[in-house]
Amino acid sequence: MNKTIFITGGAGFIGSHVVREFVNKYSDYHIVNIDSLTYAGNLENLKDIERKPNYTFIKQDIRDAAGILALFKDHQPDGVIHLAAESHVDRSISTPTDFVMTNVVGTVNLLNAARETWKDNFQGKRFHHVSTDEVYGTLGETGLFTEDTPYDPHSPYSASKASSDHFVRAYQDTYGLPVVITNCSNNYGPNHFPEKLIPLCILNILNNKPLPIYGDGKYTRDWLFVVDHAKAIDLVFHQGENGRSYNIGGFNEWKNIDLVKELCKQMDEKLGRSSGTSEKLITYVKDRPGHDLRYAIDATRVSTELGYTPSVTFEEGLSLTIDWFLNNREWLENVTSGNYQQYYEEQYGK
Repeated sequence: MNKTIFITGGAGFIGSHVVREFVNKYSDYHIVNIDSLTYAGNLENLKDIERKPNYTFIKQDIRDAAGILALFKDHQPDGVIHLAAESHVDRSISTPTDFVMTNVVGTVNLLNAARETWKDNFQGKRFHHVSTDEVYGTLGETGLFTEDTPYDPHSPYSASKASSDHFVRAYQDTYGLPVVITNCSNNYGPNHFPEKLIPLCILNILNNKPLPIYGDGKYTRDWLFVVDHAKAIDLVFHQGENGRSYNIGGFNEWKNIDLVKELCKQMDEKLGRSSGTSEKLITYVKDRPGHDLRYAIDATRVSTELGYTPSVTFEEGLSLTIDWFLNNREWLENVTSGNYQQYYEEQYGK
Protein backbone atom coordinates (compact mmCIF):
# COMPACT_ATOMS: atom_id res chain seq x y z
CA MET A 1 0.00 0.00 0.00
CA ASN A 2 1.59 3.23 -1.14
CA LYS A 3 -0.23 5.69 1.14
CA THR A 4 -1.57 5.81 4.68
CA ILE A 5 -4.49 8.16 5.25
CA PHE A 6 -5.86 9.08 8.69
CA ILE A 7 -9.57 9.83 8.79
CA THR A 8 -10.66 11.24 12.15
CA GLY A 9 -14.26 10.85 13.26
CA GLY A 10 -14.66 8.04 10.77
CA ALA A 11 -17.30 6.20 12.79
CA GLY A 12 -19.66 9.17 12.74
CA PHE A 13 -22.30 10.06 10.20
CA ILE A 14 -20.27 11.89 7.54
CA GLY A 15 -17.00 10.21 8.48
CA SER A 16 -18.30 6.69 7.92
CA HIS A 17 -19.31 7.59 4.36
CA VAL A 18 -15.89 9.14 3.70
CA VAL A 19 -14.13 6.06 5.11
CA ARG A 20 -16.27 3.78 2.93
CA GLU A 21 -15.61 5.92 -0.16
CA PHE A 22 -11.83 5.76 0.35
CA VAL A 23 -11.60 2.10 1.42
CA ASN A 24 -13.65 0.88 -1.53
CA LYS A 25 -12.10 3.20 -4.12
CA TYR A 26 -8.42 3.12 -3.15
CA SER A 27 -7.27 -0.43 -2.50
CA ASP A 28 -3.64 0.78 -2.50
CA TYR A 29 -4.32 3.14 0.44
CA HIS A 30 -4.24 2.08 4.07
CA ILE A 31 -7.20 3.90 5.65
CA VAL A 32 -6.86 4.37 9.41
CA ASN A 33 -10.11 5.39 11.08
CA ILE A 34 -9.47 7.30 14.33
CA ASP A 35 -12.55 7.81 16.49
CA SER A 36 -13.18 8.09 20.24
CA LEU A 37 -16.68 6.57 19.83
CA THR A 38 -18.70 9.23 21.60
CA TYR A 39 -22.50 9.04 21.47
CA ALA A 40 -22.53 9.77 17.71
CA GLY A 41 -19.70 7.39 16.77
CA ASN A 42 -21.03 3.99 15.77
CA LEU A 43 -18.97 1.15 14.34
CA GLU A 44 -22.18 -0.43 13.05
CA ASN A 45 -21.95 2.25 10.35
CA LEU A 46 -18.94 0.41 8.91
CA LYS A 47 -19.88 -3.26 9.20
CA ASP A 48 -19.64 -3.74 5.45
CA ILE A 49 -15.95 -2.77 5.26
CA GLU A 50 -14.55 -3.63 8.70
CA ARG A 51 -12.74 -6.72 7.39
CA LYS A 52 -11.23 -5.09 4.32
CA PRO A 53 -7.43 -5.54 4.22
CA ASN A 54 -6.78 -1.82 3.67
CA TYR A 55 -8.84 -0.67 6.68
CA THR A 56 -7.87 -0.25 10.34
CA PHE A 57 -9.89 1.19 13.22
CA ILE A 58 -8.16 2.79 16.23
CA LYS A 59 -10.05 4.14 19.20
CA GLN A 60 -8.38 7.42 20.15
CA ASP A 61 -9.52 10.78 21.46
CA ILE A 62 -8.10 13.74 19.52
CA ARG A 63 -8.05 15.75 22.76
CA ASP A 64 -5.18 13.50 23.91
CA ALA A 65 -2.16 15.24 22.38
CA ALA A 66 0.36 12.57 23.38
CA GLY A 67 -1.83 9.75 22.10
CA ILE A 68 -2.35 11.49 18.75
CA LEU A 69 1.36 12.19 18.31
CA ALA A 70 2.16 8.54 19.06
CA LEU A 71 -0.27 7.42 16.34
CA PHE A 72 1.38 9.73 13.83
CA LYS A 73 4.82 8.45 14.76
CA ASP A 74 3.70 4.80 14.55
CA HIS A 75 1.80 4.98 11.26
CA GLN A 76 3.54 7.87 9.44
CA PRO A 77 0.41 8.99 7.55
CA ASP A 78 0.70 10.74 4.20
CA GLY A 79 -2.58 12.57 4.68
CA VAL A 80 -5.25 13.49 7.21
CA ILE A 81 -8.95 14.02 6.57
CA HIS A 82 -10.17 15.63 9.77
CA LEU A 83 -13.89 15.15 10.46
CA ALA A 84 -13.87 14.50 14.21
CA ALA A 85 -16.00 17.15 15.90
CA GLU A 86 -18.79 17.93 18.27
CA SER A 87 -21.39 19.09 15.79
CA HIS A 88 -24.86 19.60 17.25
CA VAL A 89 -25.72 23.27 17.83
CA ASP A 90 -28.20 22.53 20.62
CA ARG A 91 -25.58 20.59 22.56
CA SER A 92 -23.08 23.42 22.12
CA ILE A 93 -25.50 25.80 23.81
CA SER A 94 -25.72 23.46 26.81
CA THR A 95 -22.04 22.48 27.05
CA PRO A 96 -19.86 24.92 25.06
CA THR A 97 -16.57 23.85 26.69
CA ASP A 98 -16.89 20.36 25.20
CA PHE A 99 -16.92 21.99 21.76
CA VAL A 100 -13.84 24.06 22.50
CA MET A 101 -11.90 21.03 23.68
CA THR A 102 -12.78 18.77 20.76
CA ASN A 103 -13.15 21.20 17.87
CA VAL A 104 -10.38 23.66 18.76
CA VAL A 105 -7.88 21.87 21.02
CA GLY A 106 -8.38 18.55 19.23
CA THR A 107 -7.71 20.17 15.86
CA VAL A 108 -4.56 21.87 17.16
CA ASN A 109 -3.35 18.52 18.53
CA LEU A 110 -3.71 17.01 15.05
CA LEU A 111 -1.99 19.97 13.42
CA ASN A 112 0.92 19.73 15.85
CA ALA A 113 1.27 15.99 15.25
CA ALA A 114 1.20 16.46 11.47
CA ARG A 115 3.72 19.27 11.65
CA GLU A 116 6.07 17.27 13.88
CA THR A 117 5.79 14.10 11.78
CA TRP A 118 6.11 15.81 8.38
CA LYS A 119 8.59 18.54 9.34
CA ASP A 120 11.43 17.14 7.28
CA ASN A 121 9.37 16.75 4.10
CA PHE A 122 5.94 18.20 3.35
CA GLN A 123 6.08 16.88 -0.23
CA GLY A 124 3.04 14.71 -1.03
CA LYS A 125 1.40 15.40 2.35
CA ARG A 126 -2.01 16.98 2.95
CA PHE A 127 -4.15 18.00 5.93
CA HIS A 128 -7.80 18.28 4.87
CA HIS A 129 -9.97 20.03 7.46
CA VAL A 130 -13.72 19.49 7.12
CA SER A 131 -15.77 22.42 8.42
CA THR A 132 -19.24 23.94 8.14
CA ASP A 133 -21.07 26.79 6.44
CA GLU A 134 -22.23 27.94 9.89
CA VAL A 135 -18.92 29.78 10.36
CA TYR A 136 -20.24 32.43 7.97
CA GLY A 137 -23.17 33.38 10.18
CA THR A 138 -26.56 34.02 8.63
CA LEU A 139 -28.02 35.34 5.39
CA GLY A 140 -31.08 37.42 4.63
CA GLU A 141 -33.62 36.53 1.97
CA THR A 142 -31.00 36.72 -0.80
CA GLY A 143 -27.30 36.05 -1.33
CA LEU A 144 -25.00 33.06 -1.00
CA PHE A 145 -21.97 32.16 1.12
CA THR A 146 -18.78 32.17 -0.94
CA GLU A 147 -15.29 31.23 0.16
CA ASP A 148 -14.61 34.95 0.62
CA THR A 149 -17.58 35.60 2.93
CA PRO A 150 -16.30 37.03 6.26
CA TYR A 151 -16.68 34.75 9.26
CA ASP A 152 -19.50 35.67 11.64
CA PRO A 153 -20.35 32.66 13.87
CA HIS A 154 -23.41 32.94 16.11
CA SER A 155 -23.38 29.75 18.22
CA PRO A 156 -20.71 28.08 20.39
CA TYR A 157 -20.59 25.30 17.79
CA SER A 158 -19.96 27.61 14.84
CA ALA A 159 -17.51 29.69 16.89
CA SER A 160 -15.49 26.56 17.68
CA LYS A 161 -15.42 25.51 14.04
CA ALA A 162 -14.46 29.03 12.94
CA SER A 163 -11.59 28.96 15.42
CA SER A 164 -10.39 25.59 14.14
CA ASP A 165 -10.52 26.89 10.53
CA HIS A 166 -8.33 29.83 11.55
CA PHE A 167 -5.80 27.53 13.22
CA VAL A 168 -5.58 25.38 10.09
CA ARG A 169 -4.88 28.43 7.94
CA ALA A 170 -2.39 29.74 10.50
CA TYR A 171 -0.41 26.49 10.37
CA GLN A 172 -0.19 26.81 6.59
CA ASP A 173 0.98 30.42 6.82
CA THR A 174 3.32 29.96 9.77
CA TYR A 175 4.81 26.50 9.21
CA GLY A 176 4.05 25.78 5.57
CA LEU A 177 1.79 22.86 6.44
CA PRO A 178 -0.04 21.78 3.25
CA VAL A 179 -3.76 22.21 4.05
CA VAL A 180 -7.16 22.45 2.39
CA ILE A 181 -10.47 23.36 4.03
CA THR A 182 -13.99 22.42 2.99
CA ASN A 183 -17.08 24.15 4.39
CA CYS A 184 -20.23 22.13 3.80
CA SER A 185 -23.95 22.74 4.10
CA ASN A 186 -26.37 20.53 6.08
CA ASN A 187 -25.80 16.84 5.40
CA TYR A 188 -28.49 14.17 5.30
CA GLY A 189 -28.62 10.51 4.36
CA PRO A 190 -28.13 6.96 5.72
CA ASN A 191 -26.63 6.45 9.21
CA HIS A 192 -27.61 9.95 10.37
CA PHE A 193 -27.78 10.13 14.16
CA PRO A 194 -31.39 10.92 15.14
CA GLU A 195 -30.84 14.16 17.00
CA LYS A 196 -30.81 16.02 13.67
CA LEU A 197 -33.97 17.16 11.90
CA ILE A 198 -34.50 14.57 9.16
CA PRO A 199 -33.72 11.33 11.07
CA LEU A 200 -35.51 12.70 14.14
CA CYS A 201 -38.68 13.25 12.12
CA ILE A 202 -38.42 9.81 10.48
CA LEU A 203 -38.08 8.18 13.91
CA ASN A 204 -40.94 10.18 15.41
CA ILE A 205 -43.28 9.47 12.50
CA LEU A 206 -42.60 5.76 12.92
CA ASN A 207 -43.55 6.09 16.58
CA ASN A 208 -46.41 8.59 16.10
CA LYS A 209 -44.61 11.17 18.22
CA PRO A 210 -44.60 14.97 17.73
CA LEU A 211 -42.32 16.47 15.08
CA PRO A 212 -40.61 19.41 16.89
CA ILE A 213 -40.12 22.45 14.64
CA TYR A 214 -38.25 25.46 16.00
CA GLY A 215 -39.92 28.88 15.85
CA ASP A 216 -42.10 29.44 12.79
CA GLY A 217 -40.35 26.74 10.74
CA LYS A 218 -39.09 29.21 8.14
CA TYR A 219 -35.38 28.72 8.83
CA THR A 220 -33.76 27.92 5.48
CA ARG A 221 -30.89 25.52 4.82
CA ASP A 222 -29.03 24.08 1.86
CA TRP A 223 -29.12 20.26 2.01
CA LEU A 224 -26.27 18.02 0.86
CA PHE A 225 -26.66 14.26 0.38
CA VAL A 226 -23.91 12.68 2.46
CA VAL A 227 -22.76 10.34 -0.32
CA ASP A 228 -22.22 13.37 -2.55
CA HIS A 229 -20.30 15.06 0.25
CA ALA A 230 -17.96 12.07 0.54
CA LYS A 231 -17.27 12.21 -3.20
CA ALA A 232 -16.59 15.96 -2.98
CA ILE A 233 -14.11 15.40 -0.12
CA ASP A 234 -12.36 12.82 -2.30
CA LEU A 235 -12.07 15.41 -5.09
CA VAL A 236 -10.74 18.18 -2.85
CA PHE A 237 -8.32 15.92 -0.99
CA HIS A 238 -6.74 14.72 -4.23
CA GLN A 239 -7.13 17.70 -6.55
CA GLY A 240 -7.62 20.80 -4.39
CA GLU A 241 -5.02 23.53 -4.21
CA ASN A 242 -3.00 23.89 -1.01
CA GLY A 243 -4.15 26.77 1.18
CA ARG A 244 -7.50 26.96 -0.58
CA SER A 245 -11.04 26.66 0.81
CA TYR A 246 -13.91 25.00 -1.02
CA ASN A 247 -17.61 25.36 -0.23
CA ILE A 248 -19.57 22.15 -0.76
CA GLY A 249 -23.33 22.40 -1.15
CA GLY A 250 -26.23 20.45 -2.54
CA PHE A 251 -27.82 23.29 -4.54
CA ASN A 252 -30.97 22.60 -2.49
CA GLU A 253 -32.52 25.36 -0.38
CA TRP A 254 -35.49 24.35 1.78
CA LYS A 255 -37.38 26.00 4.60
CA ASN A 256 -37.56 23.61 7.54
CA ILE A 257 -41.34 23.46 7.51
CA ASP A 258 -41.46 22.71 3.76
CA LEU A 259 -38.83 20.02 4.19
CA VAL A 260 -40.75 18.34 7.00
CA LYS A 261 -43.98 18.44 4.98
CA GLU A 262 -42.21 16.77 2.04
CA LEU A 263 -40.82 14.16 4.42
CA CYS A 264 -44.30 13.59 5.89
CA LYS A 265 -45.74 13.11 2.40
CA GLN A 266 -43.09 10.56 1.44
CA MET A 267 -43.39 8.73 4.76
CA ASP A 268 -47.16 8.42 4.40
CA GLU A 269 -46.73 6.99 0.91
CA LYS A 270 -44.05 4.51 1.96
CA LEU A 271 -45.93 3.41 5.11
CA GLY A 272 -49.26 3.12 3.34
CA ARG A 273 -50.87 5.80 5.50
CA SER A 274 -53.53 8.19 4.28
CA SER A 275 -52.30 11.55 3.00
CA GLY A 276 -51.81 14.14 5.73
CA THR A 277 -51.48 11.63 8.59
CA SER A 278 -47.90 12.49 9.48
CA GLU A 279 -48.35 16.26 9.04
CA LYS A 280 -50.70 16.22 12.01
CA LEU A 281 -47.67 15.40 14.20
CA ILE A 282 -45.94 18.74 13.43
CA THR A 283 -45.47 20.70 16.68
CA TYR A 284 -43.88 24.14 16.92
CA VAL A 285 -41.48 24.49 19.86
CA LYS A 286 -39.67 27.42 21.47
CA ASP A 287 -36.87 28.72 19.28
CA ARG A 288 -33.27 28.13 20.29
CA PRO A 289 -30.94 31.06 21.09
CA GLY A 290 -28.89 32.52 18.24
CA HIS A 291 -30.78 30.61 15.55
CA ASP A 292 -29.50 31.68 12.10
CA LEU A 293 -32.25 32.50 9.60
CA ARG A 294 -30.74 31.19 6.38
CA TYR A 295 -27.67 29.39 5.06
CA ALA A 296 -27.03 29.04 1.34
CA ILE A 297 -23.81 27.79 -0.23
CA ASP A 298 -22.25 28.96 -3.48
CA ALA A 299 -20.38 25.82 -4.58
CA THR A 300 -19.18 27.31 -7.88
CA ARG A 301 -15.48 26.92 -7.05
CA VAL A 302 -15.54 23.19 -6.33
CA SER A 303 -17.87 22.67 -9.28
CA THR A 304 -15.91 24.60 -11.92
CA GLU A 305 -12.38 23.85 -10.72
CA LEU A 306 -12.79 20.21 -9.65
CA GLY A 307 -15.90 19.03 -11.49
CA TYR A 308 -18.14 18.36 -8.49
CA THR A 309 -21.88 17.98 -9.13
CA PRO A 310 -24.54 16.50 -6.81
CA SER A 311 -25.84 13.12 -7.99
CA VAL A 312 -29.42 13.47 -6.72
CA THR A 313 -32.11 16.07 -6.20
CA PHE A 314 -33.24 16.65 -2.64
CA GLU A 315 -36.49 14.74 -3.19
CA GLU A 316 -34.54 11.77 -4.58
CA GLY A 317 -31.99 11.86 -1.77
CA LEU A 318 -34.73 12.15 0.85
CA SER A 319 -36.49 9.10 -0.61
CA LEU A 320 -33.24 7.10 -0.49
CA THR A 321 -32.68 8.25 3.09
CA ILE A 322 -36.17 7.24 4.24
CA ASP A 323 -35.81 3.86 2.54
CA TRP A 324 -32.52 3.25 4.35
CA PHE A 325 -34.02 4.03 7.75
CA LEU A 326 -37.09 1.89 7.08
CA ASN A 327 -34.84 -1.01 6.06
CA ASN A 328 -32.47 -0.58 9.01
CA ARG A 329 -34.79 -0.27 11.99
CA GLU A 330 -32.50 -2.37 14.18
CA TRP A 331 -29.74 0.21 13.66
CA LEU A 332 -32.21 2.94 14.56
CA GLU A 333 -33.31 1.14 17.72
CA ASN A 334 -29.70 0.58 18.78
CA VAL A 335 -28.78 4.27 18.62
CA THR A 336 -31.93 5.61 20.23
CA SER A 337 -31.38 4.14 23.66
CA GLY A 338 -29.50 5.16 26.79
CA ASN A 339 -27.93 8.61 26.67
CA TYR A 340 -29.84 9.68 23.59
CA GLN A 341 -33.19 9.10 25.28
CA GLN A 342 -32.14 11.25 28.22
CA TYR A 343 -30.93 13.99 25.89
CA TYR A 344 -34.12 13.84 23.84
CA GLU A 345 -36.25 14.40 26.92
CA GLU A 346 -34.11 17.32 28.07
CA GLN A 347 -34.18 18.97 24.64
CA TYR A 348 -37.73 18.35 23.44
CA GLY A 349 -39.69 16.83 26.34
CA LYS A 350 -40.65 20.25 27.65
